[in-house]
Order: sequence, then C-alpha cells, then structure tokens
Amino acid sequence: MSFMSKTSSFIGLKALRNLVSDSMAIDMGSARTIIAVRGRGIVIDEPSVVAVDRLSGEVIAVGNEAQKMLGREARDLAVIAPLIDGVVADFERTRVMLDHFVQEARSGTSHFSRRAIMSVLSGVTQVEQRALLSAAEEARIGRVYMVEEGLAAAIGAGVPVDDPHASAVVDIGAGTTNIAVIVNGALIASRAKRIGSSDIDAAITDRLRRHRGLSIGIPTAERLKLELSSAVEPKDPTRKMEVRGRDVQTGSPGAVNVSVAEVNAVTLPVIRRIAEEVRSTLTELPAEVAGDIYDRGLILTGGGAQLEGLAQYLQKEVGLSVSVADDPRFAIVRGLSQMFDEPLLLRRVAQTEAQPVFDAETTVFES
Repeated sequence: MSFMSKTSSFIGLKALRNLVSDSMAIDMGSARTIIAVRGRGIVIDEPSVVAVDRLSGEVIAVGNEAQKMLGREARDLAVIAPLIDGVVADFERTRVMLDHFVQEARSGTSHFSRRAIMSVLSGVTQVEQRALLSAAEEARIGRVYMVEEGLAAAIGAGVPVDDPHASAVVDIGAGTTNIAVIVNGALIASRAKRIGSSDIDAAITDRLRRHRGLSIGIPTAERLKLELSSAVEPKDPTRKMEVRGRDVQTGSPGAVNVSVAEVNAVTLPVIRRIAEEVRSTLTELPAEVAGDIYDRGLILTGGGAQLEGLAQYLQKEVGLSVSVADDPRFAIVRGLSQMFDEPLLLRRVAQTEAQPVFDAETTVFES
C-alpha cells in the first residue's frame, strides 16, 4: 500500500472514530441514572424521571429538568419514574430517558457508542432484562453487556477480582437492596429484595398524612429523611423541622413541625427489614465462606449506605464489622468501568450480550 493510501485510510479511520464514542458504564437505577465514559469518568448523574404531556404522551423533560417539576407539575403534565424497583415499568419512557442520557454522555459529534456495560438486579427475569437491552440498543450502543449489580458494587468498593477469599457487599439503593458474596471475581451468593431508601420516604409521607393530617410531596419526604432520619438513637430526638403541605381535612395549605423521633419511628422498620434480609443471606453460605465473612465483615454501598448510623445498626444486628465504601453511591458504576480493563472477567460474568447494531464499526475498534 502506498504512503498516500495509508494516509487516506488513517484519515478515514479517524473520521469514523469521531462518530463512535468510547465505552460507557451505565448504572440505571430507580432513583438516579449514573453514566461513566471510559477516559472521562462520571459524566451523568441525574434523577431517573421524565415529565410527560398527559394528552399526547410526549416526553417533555428528562432528568434534572423533569425533577424540578416534581410536585409542582402543570395540570397537563405528569412527572413519572419509568423504572420501579430497579426494573422497567414503562418501556417507551425508559427508552426515551436512556437515549437522552446517552446522548448527553457522548462527546463531540459522536452518534454511536462502541460498548456499554449495564448493571442489572440479581434474579432479574429474561423479560425485564430484554427490556433494558432493547432500550440500550435503540440508544445506538454497539454492544451491550449486562452485569449483576452486586458484583459491580463489590469491585467498585475495592474487592480485588482475583481475591481467593470471600467478601460480602450490601448495596442499598432507592428501590432495592442487593446482597452479594464474591470470590475470585465470581458471585457465589446473591439476593435482591425490593426494599430501599425510598421506602423510608413513603413511610414518612404515610405517617404525616395519617397522624398529622398533612399531605406532603416526595421531595419534602426525602428532605425529611436526609435531615432527620438515623438508624441509631439520635443525639437530640426532640429536634424538629417545619414542613409544609396540604391539610388533609380542609384541603388548605398547612404546616407542621416534625421531630427526629417521629421520623425515626418509621425509619427503623425499613432498615430492620434490610437487616433481616442480610442475616437470611448469610445463613445460607458454605462454612469456609462464612468464616471469611466473619473475618472481613460487610461492605455497604449505594445511596442508602449514607443513612446516618446505618453501619453501626447493621453491625449490632448481624454481629459483624460493617464499613461504608468510599463514595458509596458510585460503587456500581466504578465497578462496571473497571471491567473494561478486565475483558476476560467481563466475558465470564456478563449475563448476556446483545448482537451488534452496527457490527463493522464496532469490530474496527474492539479491544
């Protein structure tokens, strides 16, 4: 091949590369969608919600823009979460939402993504998995790998993929809690239960409506959880926060003062259920694995791991040491991103791999 031919081929390859962005790690949760792009880090961290026109069904806003409308929607709009408890509840809106986030994550003029690794719940059905896979394909991603959240969280929390001893990770999200035990980069036990930090929001909302006669929105309930809730005995149970909403009896605007003790009264039953699931999973482990976990304890990841005093509460309930991973909310997406550097591990643990949407372009750059 002549020099000019080689140069022409190189320029053509470079132009094609500009149309195809690099690999993405996608943690698409019930509460938030987090996307990291290889070489650029986390580029998307937005709420998993869309604003929809009630009449036409058209998606008007996605993510942060839709979240701003939540609780204050115009009468012809509705803000919805298309994923519930970690699985697709509304395929069309999930597709639009993922396409929007992926487009935002791409840089420059790129229109396609070479590869993506997506997290999925333990025990997800083929139908639920296929719905996510189809949404990713329609977002113009060349190849899609799906990896269990528990494994990704463990790797993202710093568990070495070649560690011959067992490690246990509890990932607490908004809608689900994943409990996973891994050895040598492989899952040997995994359980996903549809309970998470959003259950605390729902419990707070229900208590105020039933016992205080005040109806509040999701954002207010979440603010109460973040500012007042604790998994351990609060230092000042009488501390209060004023919240505003709608009086249930009169329908007029109203406000009440809510104490730390009130919020804790509904927080504890939720975290007690999480502790019970952790205990139940640990009782099913082989003896040697149980011995490893006794030595090492548990690692907490996910947004729910940031609840004040949760590590101390679980330590007391399960009788093991408990630590919280660095930046626990990003543990899953970190673990997914690391798998691009472990291609053999990725092929071994991926639950499924989609057929290439644009095979020629994908194989040109496949590493």
